[in-house]
Amino acid sequence: MPDRIGAVPEAAINGDGRSPLAGDGSVELGGSLSIDDVVAIAGGAPARFGEGVAPRVRASRAVVERALASGEVVYGVTTGFGSLADVRLSADHSSALQRGLIRSHAVAVGNELSPSEVRAMLALRAHVLALGYSGVRVEVADRFVELLEHQILPVVPEQGSLGASGDLAPLAHLALAAIGEGMVRVPGSATPVPAREALAASGLEPLVLEAKEGLALINGTQGMTAVGALAADRARKLAKAADIAAALTIEAILGTDQAFDPRVVGLRPHPGQQAAARNLVRLVAGSEILASHREGHHIVQDAYSIRCAPQVHGALRDVLSQTIRTLEIELASVSDNPIVLPDDDEILSCGNFHGQPVAHACDSLAAALVGLASISERRLYRLLDPKTSNGLAPFLVGEAGVNSGFMVCQYTAASLVSESKSLAHPAAVDSITSSAGQEDHVSMGMIAARHARECVTNAEVVIAFEVLAAGQACELRAPLRSAPGTQAALSALRQRVAHLDEDRELKPDVDAAIELVRSGELLAAVEQEIGALE
Repeated sequence: MPDRIGAVPEAAINGDGRSPLAGDGSVELGGSLSIDDVVAIAGGAPARFGEGVAPRVRASRAVVERALASGEVVYGVTTGFGSLADVRLSADHSSALQRGLIRSHAVAVGNELSPSEVRAMLALRAHVLALGYSGVRVEVADRFVELLEHQILPVVPEQGSLGASGDLAPLAHLALAAIGEGMVRVPGSATPVPAREALAASGLEPLVLEAKEGLALINGTQGMTAVGALAADRARKLAKAADIAAALTIEAILGTDQAFDPRVVGLRPHPGQQAAARNLVRLVAGSEILASHREGHHIVQDAYSIRCAPQVHGALRDVLSQTIRTLEIELASVSDNPIVLPDDDEILSCGNFHGQPVAHACDSLAAALVGLASISERRLYRLLDPKTSNGLAPFLVGEAGVNSGFMVCQYTAASLVSESKSLAHPAAVDSITSSAGQEDHVSMGMIAARHARECVTNAEVVIAFEVLAAGQACELRAPLRSAPGTQAALSALRQRVAHLDEDRELKPDVDAAIELVRSGELLAAVEQEIGALE
């Protein structure tokens, strides 16, 4: 293991650019972050602070110290919180105020956020503190990198955020671990352990928070942004997997690729549509199955689920592009309150914690993912019905009636699509007044991010069902072979799942197909054969 980033309180952000992690794939915090950076840290990449962070953090903290010394009235520093902002407090109350804030706000409920989501939250919280507008001490920012390094992951329930003042309840659970309270997950333990024990085992002392620091740890959009960013990354991969699934179905169902001709697709220049069409053309290029029926083919137009695949898949891509742009702006943003302005020696209250931009972005992504899953389920249906499959066996298995084949796979896919339609109701259209009317408009951004995550999870499963069935259907066209691209997908599937000759327990096959899609293995196999998809 490399030297601890936080072995000495300022080691992580000493500003000299000589982190022991430099050059080993670590991600630098306190500068610019991309979705890829967040995904890398969520997957276990180490994080470190970049050059110049420590002076920024110190300058910001100095403003808070001067305000305290002068007796200035500063929200959350010398006052209470929320509707209690008019309650004046003395400097003597500072530490108790900040500790009590974390304790009282850590009331989230529900399922735990995943380890990858918690890692992303820890990184984003450290990052925003490192930008130098939060007024915390260096060791406070350092603590979140130490938690990442030692794989001490706070238990963060996912429900309870209104999305303004940011993700208060989830972030409070994140902050509990920093002060040695709450429960955490650590390597080697199947169940959560007390944070104080985990810190001690790693040679770390609980932080004692000072003025402004507790507030700085819970104001912000790092919960919704972390969950949304990881969902967006999964959606990027899924968009390409959906093109692969569609290409398999186009071959199996004896469809035509003429609707993907660049001459017609180019007349409607949505970037996502054009990218999806180019992928489909490349995926079916060289297909013996398609070549066998081009001449004298009697179907003038395929059904919409085939013919309009580029339009629907492309719409997801375009929404996803805008979602990622919004999230990456948020990654570069200071969402604290109040914000410390070191250059002007001021502390100003503001509304940067409001999650509306992230909420709308995640709502849009969820809706677009429903469209992707829905069209995939329709293609799956067509594969299974002999009236629409161009001669394939009912439910893609012999002795129909004796065998049910993939019949109920479509039921499950339809169920997931229906569930996602409910999940895709925009969370951001709602607002509930809180804190005695002081916080009278909230974003519900964390709910939007969670729904986007659930919609991508469901869509991955639906696409996996299509791959499972379309792969079987392509083999029923033997001895004709699929295109090199789709054959690579089929070969990857067959490494995990055998051809279905008669009914057997299908759940292991389904789980294997889901993992093939979700892990990126399907996409990797295809791209190794025909190059990167768009």
